[in-house]
Amino acid sequence: MFIFVRNNKIMITSIEQLNPDEVYSYTDYITWQLEERVELFKGYFRQMAAPNRKHQAISVYLTSAFFNTFKRHDCKVFAAPFDVCLPKVNSKSKEEKDIYTVLQPDICVICELTKLNEAGCVGSPDLIVEILSPSNSKIDIFDKFQIYEEAGVKEYWIANPTEKYIQQFILNANQKYEQLYVAASGETLTAHIFPELTVLIDEVFED
Repeated sequence: MFIFVRNNKIMITSIEQLNPDEVYSYTDYITWQLEERVELFKGYFRQMAAPNRKHQAISVYLTSAFFNTFKRHDCKVFAAPFDVCLPKVNSKSKEEKDIYTVLQPDICVICELTKLNEAGCVGSPDLIVEILSPSNSKIDIFDKFQIYEEAGVKEYWIANPTEKYIQQFILNANQKYEQLYVAASGETLTAHIFPELTVLIDEVFED
C-alpha cells in the first residue's frame, strides 16, 4: 500500500487507512481517493458492497420510471452513486466541516433545487428509494430509516427483491414514518407526494 502526502497531510487512498472508531466529517470525505464506495453515518464510515445483478435490474427499471415521470417536472431524479449530505437536525450550518452524514440512496427525487451543487445534494430529498441486498438490509431498514426520518425525507420506499414487494413510508404529523402501503405482485404503487408517479410491481421485480 502506498501512502501519499499532500500539504503535510496523509492522503486517504485505501479504506484500510480509515479508522472505524474515528468520527469524520464531509470535509474529510471529499478528500478521500478510494476505489471503494463508502457512506458516512453520523461521522462513522461504512463500506458499501457492490450491487448484484438483481439489484441493478430493479434500479434501472425504477430509475427509468422516475425519469419518465419527472423529465418535464421541476423536480430532479438522481441514481447512485450520488452524494446526499444531511446536516444535523436543527443545524443551520451547511458547511462541509459541520456535516457528518453523507449517504448514497439508490434513487432520490429533489424538488428544492437550491439544495443541489456540483458535488450532489445538501439537505433532504423529497423521496428516496433503497433496494435491499443481503449485505445492506439491516442498514436500509433500521439505520437509514431513522436517518431519513430525522432529516425529514417526506417519503421512503424500501424495495425487497427477495419477497418482491415495496414498503411505502410517509412522514406523519409528528414527523415520524408510518407505513402507508405494501405493494406486492399484481399491484401498482403510487407515490403519495407525487400521484403522477406509479410503478407496476410485477415489472419492477421481473427477472
